[in-house]
Amino acid sequence: MKDNFALRLYTRVARLGSFSAAARECGLSQSQASRIVADLEAELGVRLLSRTTRAVVPTEAGGEFLARVEPILAALDEAEHSVREGGELRGLLRMSMPTSFGIRDVIPRLASFAERHPDLRIELQLGDRRQDLVRDAVDVAIRLGRLPDATATAKRIATIPRVVVASPEYLDRFGAPETPDDLVRHRIVGGTAAAVPTAWRFERHGQESAIKLDPHFLTDENEGAIAAAVAGFGITSTSGWACRRELESGALVRLLPDWTLAGIPVHAYFPMGRATRAAARAAIDHLVSAFERSPSVVPD
Repeated sequence: MKDNFALRLYTRVARLGSFSAAARECGLSQSQASRIVADLEAELGVRLLSRTTRAVVPTEAGGEFLARVEPILAALDEAEHSVREGGELRGLLRMSMPTSFGIRDVIPRLASFAERHPDLRIELQLGDRRQDLVRDAVDVAIRLGRLPDATATAKRIATIPRVVVASPEYLDRFGAPETPDDLVRHRIVGGTAAAVPTAWRFERHGQESAIKLDPHFLTDENEGAIAAAVAGFGITSTSGWACRRELESGALVRLLPDWTLAGIPVHAYFPMGRATRAAARAAIDHLVSAFERSPSVVPD
């Protein structure tokens, strides 16, 4: 059997559907990648990939081989980690997460983890839009809100407090809402975090109120929603962690502090299931511990 580099290269070609994309990841030319996979097929005596001018997809045998070899490669990574002196992690760890959460909450907390594992390269893919995690070889994705697949391998990391905020300039012009029902008469900034859940759900003294609002300004990035609120576009709802800096500086003011909004659940999602690499599990364990030490109260 070929060494595991050929196997790893095959898994990337199969997942990306492209020899050129897999070759770039592995530092090879397209012809080199094609030759290595062809040699692997010759050794196995079976065609693993169906090649056309439009796409490269696994054959039936290739799909079964892919499903079996990925857990083996993950187990090899874990075996190497278990016997390595000091338990240091190596290789490349790919993580995916929303932009605002990654910049404000994850990156600062990963610094000490990276220091303990200097030979581990960490790649953060930031964006509020969901991606094909398996195709992009993401080891672990951090997701806010409800998971799209209830059967997926996931671990709850934290629950983020949620707040309603606006700039002092906006409040000077339009006044502050005194109850959740007052929000329907205000200008609303919508963003990804503001849409989790669809309605803004408030609770106080056992009384619940769900307010459906039509945004006057809409963005697909939470950082954009916070920036718009600071600029005076209107009122937004976001995580208390994401806008903590603006609340502390006075750029934003917390509204309706006597009402509680449902927190935003944060999960680590492992697209490869039991084949998840040790580095991904270790990074998430580190973040869980770091979040447990974070203050749960956001400034008023």
